[in-house]
Parts: sequence; C-alpha cells; structure tokens
Amino acid sequence: MEDGRAILSNVVHSQIDIHRVYGGVVPEIACRAHIETIHPVVEKALADAGLALNDVDAIAVTCAPGLVGALLVGVSMAKSLALVTGKPILGVDHIHGHMYATKLAFPDLAYPCVSLVVSGGHTSLYHSTSEIDHQPLGGTTDDAAGEAFDKVAKILQLGFPGGPIIDALAKGRDPKKVVFKRTVPESLDFSFSGIKTAVLYRARGQDAKAPLTLSADERADIAAGFQEAVVDVLVEQTLKACLKTRTWRLAVGGGVACNTRLREKMTARAAKEGATCYFPPPKFCTDNAAMIAGIGYHLFKAGRVSDLTLDAVPTKSHRP
Repeated sequence: MEDGRAILSNVVHSQIDIHRVYGGVVPEIACRAHIETIHPVVEKALADAGLALNDVDAIAVTCAPGLVGALLVGVSMAKSLALVTGKPILGVDHIHGHMYATKLAFPDLAYPCVSLVVSGGHTSLYHSTSEIDHQPLGGTTDDAAGEAFDKVAKILQLGFPGGPIIDALAKGRDPKKVVFKRTVPESLDFSFSGIKTAVLYRARGQDAKAPLTLSADERADIAAGFQEAVVDVLVEQTLKACLKTRTWRLAVGGGVACNTRLREKMTARAAKEGATCYFPPPKFCTDNAAMIAGIGYHLFKAGRVSDLTLDAVPTKSHRP
C-alpha cells in the first residue's frame, strides 16, 4: 500500500473451501492453514507489487481481535520481518481495518461519520473522527450478525458460508410471509441469538429435536423472514446512532455489508433521514490485506508505532 490509498498488491488466500465441510470455521484447521500459506502469500504480495522486502517503510499486521492462533501466526511473521529488516511494526485492530475499507473505496469520505462493522465475528457501531480514531457506540451482546446467518443456514441445512446463500435464497420471496420478532435494545447494542433460536424452533419444533422436513419453498421463506429481521435491526440501530451523534455520513464495512438487502434498506433509510450511506465494493467488505495496510499507513504517519512486545489479543471490547 502506498500513501494509504494506492494498492500495489492485495493477496487473499481464502479458507472457505477448507471449512465448508464442517459448516463453520474450525479454529485449529484455520491456524494450520495460516502457517502453511503465510510465507507464499507474503512472497506473492511483494512480487505482485514489484518490491523487495527492504523497499517497504513499515509492516502492518492484525493483532486483535480474532482467533488467537491465527493472530499469533500473523503477529509472529510480522515481528520476524520487522526484526530482520529493522522496519517499524504497526499493530492494527481488525475492526478498524474494516472501517478503513470504506475509505479505500471512497477516498473523499469526510469525518466525522458513523461506522458500522458487521461481519461473522463482529457487529459494532462507532463514531469515527478520523481514519484511526473511533469511539465505540454499541456492539453485539451475543451473536454477531454474520454468525447468526451461518448458524441459521446450518439449521436449515443450506450450506456454508450462510450469508451469501441466504441472501440469494431470499431474493424474490415475500419477507412478510414468515415474520420473526425483532430485538431492538434501547441502547445502541445488538442481539441476534433470539432470532437464531426462533428459526430453530420454527424449523425443528419447540424441543428443537424434530427432523427437518421443510420444503425448499418453506426454507426460502424462513430465510427471507430471518434476513429481513436482522437487516431491520441493523438499519434501526445504525440510524439511531446517526441521530444521537448528529452525524449524517454513514460507513458500513465487514462481510455482511455484501448483503444486497442490507445495502438496499440502509441506503433508502439513510436517504430518508438526510444521511449519506457508503458501502465499499464486496472485495473490500470481506477480510483483505489492503485495509490493514491502509490503516497501518495512517498509524505510521501519526507515530502510533508498536514494538516487538506486540501481542495477539483474541478478544477486545468494541462496546462503550
């Protein structure tokens, strides 16, 4: 990444196919895959950029939050490279990276703005005053939205990852045919475990033990109703944050930001409230290297440099 904007290379090695057979991410398998692929990924990134390791000014790495084993692989690699080259190391918050992805797609995005990060592991709201300064406003109290999508897809035996499958299945269906109760806290927090359980009871009875005998149409209607409920909560809480902070720019990032219904309803509701909504293209919504390097540039410029004591932090509160 050059100057926080120009992407010289952006190499992503997806593990979806590895985990699909299990219906979700298996931490030990994920960590082993990281170990096996991190060297070739780094080598390809340098080759694609036409650079040698000594040509870079600093090394950015995700240090929190996430699977601790996977984080340790990245942090150990970055610290090793920093040690042998003498280059500065920059520890990056993964969630802040997702927020910066919107800036990659929209360089003219001005601050302050409300930032929503909605992914498989995180659902969080922030008041962002710069690329690297974010005040937590609210977060999930249980399941993240993306996690709920994956679990509902597993309940309905649709496959993995659940988000894209449910999004595709819900298209053209009536979201009011199967209605689930929305959980909207008075705060700016989120809760999605209840709707996941409601889907389970709907599909397999109140004891959750009945065999799944739903037809394809019935599963599609349940998927559409579930998606609509989750999207409604995300939109409601995010626009509530805009009203509370009197901020009329809204940036959305994370894997669930690819969801077509979320894009449609959030954009429409924002326009109605007089706010401007920014969604990055899908390639910047899912996990990628460019967003981490991009925010690393701004940390470097601000002098927020880490050292070789940098550690992996698997859990980090993103709630006020």
